[in-house]
Amino acid sequence: MQQPANIDLKSPELYTNRLISLLEFNRRVLEQAKDPEVPLLERLKFLCILSTNMDEFFEIRLSGIKQKAELGSVQTDIDGRSPQEVLRSTGTLAHEIVHEQYQVLNEQVIPALAENSIHFVRRNHWSQAQRDWLRCYFEEQLLPVLSPLGLDPAHPFPKVLNKSLNFILSLEGKDAFGRNSGFAIVQAPRSLPRVIQLPEEEIGGGGPHDFVFLSSVIHAFVNDLFPGMTVRDCYQFRVTRNSDLFIDEEEVDDLMRALEGELPQRRYGQAVRLEVAANCPDDMADLLLNEFELSRDDLYQVDGPVNLNRLMAVYDLVERTDLKYPSFTPALPTALSSGADIFKTIHKRDILLHHPFQSFLPVIELVRQAAEDQNVLAIKQTLYRTGPDSAIVENLVKAAQAGKEVTVVIELLARFDERENIVLANRLQEAGAHVVYGVVGYKTHCKMLLVVRREGAKLRNYVHLGTGNYHSRTARLYTDYGLLTAEKSVAEDVHRIFLQLTSLGRFKDLHRLLQAPFTLHEQVITRINREAELAEAGKTGRVIAKVNALTEPRTIQALYRASQAGAEIDLIVRGICVLRPGIEGVSDNIRVRSIVGRFLEHTRVFYFGNDGNPDIFCSSADWMDRNFFRRVESAFPVIDLQTRQRIVDDLNCYLRDNRQAWLLGSDGTYTRSQPDLEEEPFNAQQVLLETLSEDS
Repeated sequence: MQQPANIDLKSPELYTNRLISLLEFNRRVLEQAKDPEVPLLERLKFLCILSTNMDEFFEIRLSGIKQKAELGSVQTDIDGRSPQEVLRSTGTLAHEIVHEQYQVLNEQVIPALAENSIHFVRRNHWSQAQRDWLRCYFEEQLLPVLSPLGLDPAHPFPKVLNKSLNFILSLEGKDAFGRNSGFAIVQAPRSLPRVIQLPEEEIGGGGPHDFVFLSSVIHAFVNDLFPGMTVRDCYQFRVTRNSDLFIDEEEVDDLMRALEGELPQRRYGQAVRLEVAANCPDDMADLLLNEFELSRDDLYQVDGPVNLNRLMAVYDLVERTDLKYPSFTPALPTALSSGADIFKTIHKRDILLHHPFQSFLPVIELVRQAAEDQNVLAIKQTLYRTGPDSAIVENLVKAAQAGKEVTVVIELLARFDERENIVLANRLQEAGAHVVYGVVGYKTHCKMLLVVRREGAKLRNYVHLGTGNYHSRTARLYTDYGLLTAEKSVAEDVHRIFLQLTSLGRFKDLHRLLQAPFTLHEQVITRINREAELAEAGKTGRVIAKVNALTEPRTIQALYRASQAGAEIDLIVRGICVLRPGIEGVSDNIRVRSIVGRFLEHTRVFYFGNDGNPDIFCSSADWMDRNFFRRVESAFPVIDLQTRQRIVDDLNCYLRDNRQAWLLGSDGTYTRSQPDLEEEPFNAQQVLLETLSEDS
């Protein structure tokens, strides 16, 4: 098939703006909170997740565009929009999403919770017994830690922490020195719970699941903070700040020390958003906007708590299994049943784990047995996010203390986990492990574990490669693949990458793995082009890619060319996708879907049909500029025939989903997939949960 000569594949009309695409993903998360088929407390949880997502959108994504706009940049994005145009478009969409978020909370979720005897008790509905208990709570638990700050020339507007809960008040009467009162600020420490559960047995009324917002308690008794004066008005507010760290890695001698010095500044970066109570009058909102150097476009007036994420406490406090997703125990492959020698098992054949449907415990067990096995000489691992109290870290410490050669590559610049990773690095070093911080200018994002074991007169390498982090908690929430293998060429490649990360030396090409920033992008393009050539030759050209984001222009252009050549392309993209499918003469043969459900889709899988002899890779990398060119990433081949078929079956499962799938149109908008009249509803995540549990 001849490629149309008159279509410029770089034309802005062929692309969607990445920030708008990200906000559209957040709209899909909001739809989960609206879905009556989702258990009620899970709907509340999705509202909390959306709040966290929007915080990061403003802290990281929008703050960068805002800086460019303020500097007068005229550089356009891939869709042809200037920073100023992006700010306007995303601002309108963000306001719509936040408004609908609170509408869903107040008009759907809270009333439904009340019908199920879970109440958020408003101040004007407190009983006398509840008021008495809350006054006592205020005096004993809140009053000692609150620091009211009157504003005057000697008491300037205080520094306000990023995303902290604050109140602005107007006062009447004379202060202690006989002067007329004005405005004041009350800051709520982060240690205070934002939701307070009323004790049914102490109050002698109400229900077991009655809650009060911290903001309501402070509003009710705030006069106690200003004796002799009267609080006329009191309104909550929260400011979101630019939280993207800037460290010139090439100008620092010690990355850890530089990072430790920069982290505190994140709390006080440039303000990018102001949230205030919906009933806050214009003059007080303008006072705050002026203080934080923001415009009316940056003002979000919300009818409820300014940080819905803190309502996650309610999900944890209410033990109502009927209002949550059914609990499940991640399956354990039969070959790795309790007590199995994990090295013998992996030596026999590759083992593919699909989290969270299958347990993360085998990965922990590999590190545990390696730490205790006298034949294990060395353990090498990359760590990006691990979480506190990590069992993997505990076993790495034990291995180092036992005298084994332990090398850990820790990415200090893992966004929002920097402080934890510094603590982790220090702990491992104190135990005797070799710790390096990746490569200057490139985040180490690949997920690799290498165990070197003496077996007779030889050394054998055992490897774990993953698409997600070594984090046991997220392994229960994110879908990820993990491959346990002793395949010689794969293990040799992992060994070479570790040598590269520690010695910084150049090594020959890898046997099996693709690696960013060196070969991954080139090889993805090469394989897409091969599918185009097959299609042009009248054979079957086929690409299936499952990623979290698709933004890299040359990859998209290769996909467009393959579509023009007649290759069939299915893309499963959870979040940002700037490619537009279904454009006549360009992307007719490309279909894009996003799966949003109980678990966060995080697996990255690349399938290239190769006319019946497919190449299949799992990867730590999305198809984005940063993953291809500014990170150390790996894509590992799936070699074992049974394992390959499992992954193909999984991909087909996602392509059949008609319950949690959203289909992307050529105009950049998403439509929720619905089963046809003759079709049965098909939920991919539920099917995988049931299938993998049965097969293990």
